[in-house]
Formats: sequence, structure tokens, C-alpha cells
Amino acid sequence: MSDRYELFLTCPKGLEGLLAEEAAGLGLEDIREHTSAIRGSADMETAYRLCLWSRLGNRVLMVLKRFAMGNADDLYDGVNEVDWQDHLLPDGTLAVEFSGHGSGIDNTHFGALKVKDAIVDKLRTAEGERPSVDKLNPDLRVHLRLDRGEAILSLDLSGHSLHQRGYRLQQGAAPLKENLAAAVLIRAGWPRIAAQGGALADPMCGVGTFLVEAAMIAADIAPNLRRTRWGFSAWLGHVPALWRKLHDEALARAEAGLAKPPLWIRGYEADPRLIQPGRNNVERAGLSDWIKIYQGEVATFEPRPDQNQKGLVICNPPYGERLGDEASLLYLYQNLGERLRQACLNWEAAVFTGAPDLGKRMGIRSHKQYAFWNGALPCKLLLIKVLPDQFVTGERRTPEQRQADAAQAAIDAETPTRNKPAPEPVIEQARLSEGGQMFANRLQKNLKQLGKWARREGVDCYRVYDADMPEYALAIDLYHDWVHVQEYAAPKSIDPDKAQARLFDALAAIPQALGVDKSRVIVKRRERQSGTRQYERQSTEGKFTEVSEGGVKLLVNLTDYLDTGLFLDHRPMRMRIQREAAGKRFLNLFCYTATASVHAAKGGARSTTSVDLSKTYLDWARRNLSLNGFSDKNRLEQGDVMAWLQGNREEFDLIFIDPPTFSNSKRMEGVFDVQRDHVQLLDLAIARLAPGGVLYFSNNFRKFQLDGHLDSRYQVEEISGQTLDPDFVRNTRIHRAWKIQAK
Repeated sequence: MSDRYELFLTCPKGLEGLLAEEAAGLGLEDIREHTSAIRGSADMETAYRLCLWSRLGNRVLMVLKRFAMGNADDLYDGVNEVDWQDHLLPDGTLAVEFSGHGSGIDNTHFGALKVKDAIVDKLRTAEGERPSVDKLNPDLRVHLRLDRGEAILSLDLSGHSLHQRGYRLQQGAAPLKENLAAAVLIRAGWPRIAAQGGALADPMCGVGTFLVEAAMIAADIAPNLRRTRWGFSAWLGHVPALWRKLHDEALARAEAGLAKPPLWIRGYEADPRLIQPGRNNVERAGLSDWIKIYQGEVATFEPRPDQNQKGLVICNPPYGERLGDEASLLYLYQNLGERLRQACLNWEAAVFTGAPDLGKRMGIRSHKQYAFWNGALPCKLLLIKVLPDQFVTGERRTPEQRQADAAQAAIDAETPTRNKPAPEPVIEQARLSEGGQMFANRLQKNLKQLGKWARREGVDCYRVYDADMPEYALAIDLYHDWVHVQEYAAPKSIDPDKAQARLFDALAAIPQALGVDKSRVIVKRRERQSGTRQYERQSTEGKFTEVSEGGVKLLVNLTDYLDTGLFLDHRPMRMRIQREAAGKRFLNLFCYTATASVHAAKGGARSTTSVDLSKTYLDWARRNLSLNGFSDKNRLEQGDVMAWLQGNREEFDLIFIDPPTFSNSKRMEGVFDVQRDHVQLLDLAIARLAPGGVLYFSNNFRKFQLDGHLDSRYQVEEISGQTLDPDFVRNTRIHRAWKIQAK
């Protein structure tokens, strides 16, 4: 064999340039970059060194042969011609990885099988002894890449991917691979900062990947020093003495590095479940003297190094994949920006994010950005120097203003802490965009007007905004000290990036305008509903909040469903029922959480009967009734309303029906359609109405038309306008309602 080899080093997409620099420093020559890989030439010592020291690579592949191939037979022959007895014993084990297609090979499994057959046939002994396949820990890993009719046959010297350092046995929900974390640290300038004795802090450290990789860089520890099994361990071409020499050198460098005074490296994590796994990872890496992990929220993050030295704040905030993540993530990024400004002046910061639009919401400028890939997700690394003139505000600061800010910051820095007023936990108005400030002004105006009415009426849950400004298509409801935001899906004609930016503007304005904590803002997206979509579970928090209206207490769930358990627009109807219920037998059909039944009981109803198909909502209804001390004489019936009415012979003095637009539950026969079926529904219900009784019927189907023939049989009066409170007068189509009596 030649003393020099052609090597391919694979890596995550986007790291090719960094890997080329690293590999050159480790001795690789004639380097060329490819997608997710580099190639070059090296001797065996350099190949071993790359395996041991590459922080960025995935695999080190040593090319055995290149050959042209036009079909599967060419593939077999080309592989079979290699002197495999120089690489593997006849009773050894192997694994084959095949990539690429063409030249008659359209299936990678078939290609791998051909390569395996060629090797096995070459090594088969006269006694029939032959290598076997072991995909987990083979003696030899063979890689063949097919590229435009050329086969590149290689040995994988690394074995398991080099990013698997061995310290991270426990990981969080969205782990950052170790080599990607190392690349981010290198791009962020950590090697320079560490060499100067700087500190490092991660306010969202998860299980500590950034922390461990940073400490290994600072302490000059080879990333794969602790690995015991390699792709070359059982390879017949392995040179153990050469490997031992390199490994001993790396051990000596690590011992020298760890003997230095440790740098101040700290991680903070809000999720208590990740603290111990993170500490376990640090301990496995042998870095417990260098790294400490604490539980802490981003909102209280403040790095306090021993010698007051500056350094690098680095983090990988969550990107958000679930419905309603926008609010919590926006406020997380805002909190991060505020903490950088308030607690990390003159530090450097690196924010690695898959949501660059959220990165812009930190209110602080990045001086440099790098594109990365985290798997298939495009990401950005935002590099920030936390200086006073880096802060982004809603207005442009003149040079004179910036100079004054810097002078004030210098005065503040000299002022003893005990004399400083405590910072107020508010979002500065200047940080809202122009559109965000307009939106905040509208919210504050609405709150001022509606707040007086709500206090007068004893209501602590009401709608404060309902798409008043067309470009901010949101419905915003106050539930005591919580804010429930529903984003109406933007029309397809609207640029989704603009819609997202406006949503972020609005979410930034809400806590400030309404005077609520950011953690109490919940966001949901409301699409056009089909079937029972609005009743489907969105989350599983199971957290109920108590609110009040008209002297009754009701439970709402703001997180788990698209609707909250209380239709705010029906408040006037519930109050009407409360006023008219005294001494009456009340029937509530499609009762949902039976809020109207609670009002009827409060108004002195002789009895209430509530019917719904959902056990979940009837359980909720039971809790609403018992919360107000109503349990006797308040019956809850599970069943299909139409079937229940057909089988019931009781009389009721007051009936309320608010059906869904459409229902196709598995527990009912057929499908309910309010437009098609409302006449049959009303006929069945009025048959149960006592002489002189009243039936209230409403629904929120925008295109609904009440059947014109009902007037001939019953007294019908539309009362829609009388069932709108001030918080819904702008949206007169929110529902329609009728008062119906027998003639």
C-alpha cells in the first residue's frame, strides 16, 4: 500500500469550509470541498489524527479504489478485485453502506448486497468459512459511493459517527449534535475568548452540549479521546504503535489542559427534568470541575463570573412546532434580548436559531450572521456584541443620543448597586415597531372603554379586540388576568412572512398594552372549521382557571382546546336565562359545559336538564355546577340530542338550543347539519315545551337561514341584536338568535 491515501471527511451540510480549515490544521493536504464533505490526501498518522481530533467531522473514509461502472456486474467485479485479505480475516464481520444510484443500481440495499457478495466471495475459504454481516460493531465498515458512473470504494476508519463522543447518553427533546455545537462555538469565536480566559454561559443549556464542547475546546481535549472502539480497531492494516503514540500525546495534552485553572462555564435550564441528565453528561465527560448547571429561567438570567470577566453567552432557543408556540417563543426571545442588554453589557453573544424572524425580536442587532443546517432545518447563527449602541428600538437614535446613552451607562456602572433603583419589569414602548405601537394604542383604547363596562357588570372575562384593524386579524379575550389570543388564518393572498411579522408585532404589544405578564398570554390559530375540529384537544395541560360573570363562577381551560369552555358572545343570552329561570324547568340542549344551566340554577330554576354527547364536556359541566353549589335538581344526560328528544316525554318551561354547525361524532347515527336539520330539531324541542314556555335558539353559522315556514307554526322573533354586549357590537355576525313560542 502507498504511504499516502485519499481521504473523504463527511460533515453536516454547511460545515464544509470550517471542516476544511480544521483538517488543514491537522495535516490534510490538497483539500477540496464537496456538499457535506471534503477530500484531501494524507498519511496514516494524519488519518488517525483526524479521527481523534476532528470536532466537526462525521466520518473519515479512506479510499481503497475508484473504478468506472456501467452495471451491477461492473460493481461486483470492481470490488472483488481488491485484495480483501489485506483488510479482513475470513471469519471476520463487516457492514456495507452504499450511497448514490445509476448505472443499473436504483436501490441502495441492492447495491450494498452486491458489494457484500463481492467481498465475501473473495474471502471464502476452501472449507466454506466466510465473513458475516454485523451492522452494529463490525470488524470492517466498507463504504461505496456511486457518483456519475464512478464507484468510490472506501474503508470507514471512524466506525460510529465522530459526533458520538460518548458523554451524551441522555439528551433533551431537540438535541443539537455535538459536532454542530462545536461548529457554532468556533464560529462564535469561543477559541479566541477561551484563550483570553473569558467566561461562557448558556441560559438555555438543555443537557449541556454547548457547555461540554466549549470546555473540551478550552482544555485542549481531543473530542474522541474517550472512544474505545474505532472503524480501524480490527482492520488488518491498522498500525497500533502509531495510534498509541497519537493517543498518548492527546492524553498528555488533556491532562495539561485540565491542570490549568478552570474557566467559568455555566449553564442554566428552566426544565427541572433536564438538570440531572445535563450534570450526568458533564460528569461522564470528566468536566465537573469546569462546568456547573443550575435550574433557572431566562427571565432571571444573569452571568456572574468569579473575576467579573466578560465572555460569551451562547444558546440554542427552541424553534416552535406546536399550535400556540408563537407567543411563548416571542416572549422567550424578548426576555433573552432584555437579559443581554441588562445583565451582559460588553459580553459577546451567539444565538443559534431555526426561527430567524424571532431572532430579530430580541431588540438587539447582530453584527454578523452565518447560515447553518440542523439536519434538514435551515438555521442562522446570530453573533452579537452587547454594546449600548447595538440596541434596536422603535425609533432611530441620533449619534448624540447614543453618546448620552453610553455616558449614562458608564455612570450607572460606577453607581453602587444599593443606590440603584430596581429595574421595572416592563417592555419599553420604544421597542415596538410602528405597527406594533398602533396596535398597542388600539388595545389600550378598547381596554379603557370596555373595562369600565365590565367592572360595572361584574364581568371579568370579555373580548377586548376582534380584528378591529384588518391587518391584525386576531380575536383577543381577557379571562381575569389571562389573555387568550386567536389568530385568524390569513387569506392565501397575504404574504405569510408579512402575516407572521404582524403577529409578532401584535404579540409584542399585548403584555404592555393590557398590563399582563407575558407568561399569561396564550395563542391559538383558528382555521375555517370542519366537523368537530373546534372541539378537538390541542394540548393536554388539563389546567382550569376560574372566572366570573353575572354572579356565577365558571371554569375555563385556555390551553387544551381551540375553544375555552365559555362562549363569551352568549353572555347576554345566559343573563337573560338567569333573569327568566325562576321556578321553571330548564332544558339545555347541546349544552357543552352547561354554563347556561349554571345561570338558570342561579336564577332559581326549579330544575335543569343538560344534554350533550361528550362525556368530557359533561364532566366539565358537573364541575361548573358544583363550583356554584348546585348539584341537586341539576341533571346531566349523555346522548345524541335528536335521539334524546325523540325518546323523552317530559315538559320544560324554558329551553335553550345552541347547536354546532356540523357534527359527525362516532357516538351518533348519521350526521347533524344545522341548516338541514334545524326544522326537525325545533319541532322535536317545541313538542317538549310546556304551555306558555319559551325556547331560545341560536347558532354561529354565518350563512344560516331560518326556514321561512316556521312562522306559520310558531311565534318566531329574531333577537340577535338584543344578544350582543358592548364587547361584540363590532361583530354583529358572531351569532344569530331567535325567541320561539308555540302559537
